[in-house]
Amino acid sequence: MSTSDSAPQPSTVSTTAHPDPARPGVGAPMFSTWRVGTPERQRTVADAIAATWEKRPWPAPDLLSYGIYAAADGDTLMHYSQWTSEEAYFAFFHNHRQERNDEIDAAVPGIERVGLSRYRLYRSHVPDPVRRAATEPGLIVTVDIHFDAATAGRRTEWIDTVIGALDEGAEEHRELLGAHFHLLENGAKHLGSAADRVLNYAEWTSEEAYETAQGADRPGWHRVRDFPGHRQVTGTRYRLLRHLTPRG
Repeated sequence: MSTSDSAPQPSTVSTTAHPDPARPGVGAPMFSTWRVGTPERQRTVADAIAATWEKRPWPAPDLLSYGIYAAADGDTLMHYSQWTSEEAYFAFFHNHRQERNDEIDAAVPGIERVGLSRYRLYRSHVPDPVRRAATEPGLIVTVDIHFDAATAGRRTEWIDTVIGALDEGAEEHRELLGAHFHLLENGAKHLGSAADRVLNYAEWTSEEAYETAQGADRPGWHRVRDFPGHRQVTGTRYRLLRHLTPRG
């Protein structure tokens, strides 16, 4: 592990550019959620996070980026951080996390921290890499898929089936900039989980484009819907509020 508290770290900056889920070197993508109560508090909490982080050096080179998103429910914040490894996250957890959370809680009391899960990126579907590089997503949709324990070993087969359907229906999904399929990993310590889930982090040009793409009925989507073992599918719409990165 390359994290070193003695090495000087760059400062922290907040941008509006979206993270790249397919970025090389991300060994442990982490997703977590907080409940904050109202749309106004979503923005206030995101601002408090940014202020807390920006007054401190970037905590470790093993943290590549940290995105904060507001859910359309007006309550939830999603945190998406890109780490080189799970061990790097735990070094941050022990050395830096609590003081930052304490300052955020002092600024905005009443935050409910729901949970944190570690994933592994299995496969990305980016129809037009040049367009994706030049276009910031207008909407992020996460799709959380739960599988029966008996068929959890076929998660990658299901993902491949979905990507086949996206290729088949490329015209209906022309405003999809990227779909990034993550496998839930069994994590250490408080990251304990069952490896029976897939998370699709999908990048769309706009909410209107996403709505238009719904209801596609090609044979490929019948294969997806009829695939055995997936028992619960939950989609959530998000917009990026802050993306924190090291300067330089």
